[in-house]
Amino acid sequence: MTTTADPDEAPPKKSKLPLLLGLVLAILGGAGGYFAVAMGLLTFGGAAATDDDYGGGDAASDYAADGSDTQASLAFVALDPLLISIPSDTGRSFLRFAAQLEVRPEYMAEVENLKPRIVDVLNGYLRAVDIAELEDPTALVRLRAQMLRRLQIVAGEGRIRDLLIMEFVLN
Repeated sequence: MTTTADPDEAPPKKSKLPLLLGLVLAILGGAGGYFAVAMGLLTFGGAAATDDDYGGGDAASDYAADGSDTQASLAFVALDPLLISIPSDTGRSFLRFAAQLEVRPEYMAEVENLKPRIVDVLNGYLRAVDIAELEDPTALVRLRAQMLRRLQIVAGEGRIRDLLIMEFVLN
């Protein structure tokens, strides 16, 4: 028994409702997961990270309205100026870099002891940066953030609050 299909009859179309419903649920689930992690409701491997873990935070929360520091007073560790030779198309260029580290007073001695390692990390990072990036006027913000993060890793959590660039001259 063979049946012949009428060529005028098309097979019924499948509904796209399950596909659309799945797409909407995936988007909502992703957005919900993002917000749960961003708000600190979900943590992976320990306590939720705060801005102070990364040296950030709201500057207004660190200082009282009268300008006094609500936390312990700040301390600064001066780094010796670095002179870094950078290969370029026209020969050699030199970067003169000087900075100070903003630290909490209770960690000042520890950070002072780590100065050789800190200078090594800065020297290695700055030597690896392309000269075209150093010449970009907007690059200093990115470079500062990269250097600060590396120094926070070297010194340990919560020891270095900020990197203050005193001199950044490319010759």
